[in-house]
Amino acid sequence: MEEETLLKVEDYLDGVIGEVPYAEKENIGTTVDYAAGRNRYVGYLISLATRSYAGKKVGLDCANGSAWTIAKSVFDALGAKTYVINNEPNGLNINTDCGSTHIEGLQKYVVENGLDVGFAFDGDADRCLCVDEKGNLVDGDAILYIYGRYLKERGKLLGNKVVTTVMSNFGLYKAFDAMDIEYEKTAVGDKYVYENMTQNGYRIGGEQSGHIIFKKYATTGDGILTAIKMMEVMLEKKAALSELAAPFKVFPQVLENIRVLDKNAVQQDKEIQAHVADIAAELGDGGRILVRESGTEPLIRVMVEAGELEDCRKYVKRVIDLIKQKGYEQK
Repeated sequence: MEEETLLKVEDYLDGVIGEVPYAEKENIGTTVDYAAGRNRYVGYLISLATRSYAGKKVGLDCANGSAWTIAKSVFDALGAKTYVINNEPNGLNINTDCGSTHIEGLQKYVVENGLDVGFAFDGDADRCLCVDEKGNLVDGDAILYIYGRYLKERGKLLGNKVVTTVMSNFGLYKAFDAMDIEYEKTAVGDKYVYENMTQNGYRIGGEQSGHIIFKKYATTGDGILTAIKMMEVMLEKKAALSELAAPFKVFPQVLENIRVLDKNAVQQDKEIQAHVADIAAELGDGGRILVRESGTEPLIRVMVEAGELEDCRKYVKRVIDLIKQKGYEQK
């Protein structure tokens, strides 16, 4: 979709240009159950598995969304003992207190049922977050680390690079450094990740939110595919998900938004730039600071990652206070 069209859709959603017009009469579409396409898709996903899932207890949270007719079929066919929650969509309950945006439900379910692993999708199933056997979250950054390392160990990490976004956790880069894995950083958005992968021939990339692109197998994020690739690593390495994720240590992060009168003016302010540069120097190799503007709202986002949470809070406050002192805040 063209950027201009995306921005117009966002304007409708934000109420900038009124309400989205409803279709009428002959312009109203119809729903068609494309069963043949669904079956081919299920068959393709099954074909990607390298081993049987027999003996594995797997939890799936389908978010009352598009994965509800597919995910269980795939895992059942591969031999898993499949446990499914939130697979009864009624047209209104998609993503409601469930799925990857409310991972706590699956975390509790995995522990209570003694499952080996859990996978949570979002409504359109392009995202996947994982839960290990202990109930711990394994997010998109951890997935990138686990699969990037897996490819590296097999000599299949093309370009020796993983594509991330600027919002990936600093701990991911430290873990990659320890493995001598290089990385790219794109703007936030899986479309930017895919563009970078396509231009440079990289095989794995994604976002902390669980949008992961396995370019050899798909051109976009696919939650069920992500789950299959995580199962592959677990089975091939004969390791629990908690063990695979253990070397990746999440750095404390503080993110604060401030509503401003002029985003560009804040970003171009020399004093603020110098202040941010000073903080970056103080953090050195032990953290990072990121100041960026929202693409759709009059917001400046200030994010700091460091070894200690109090340091994150201190540095974020310093930048926010300076923005306020200079009169940029929108009250």
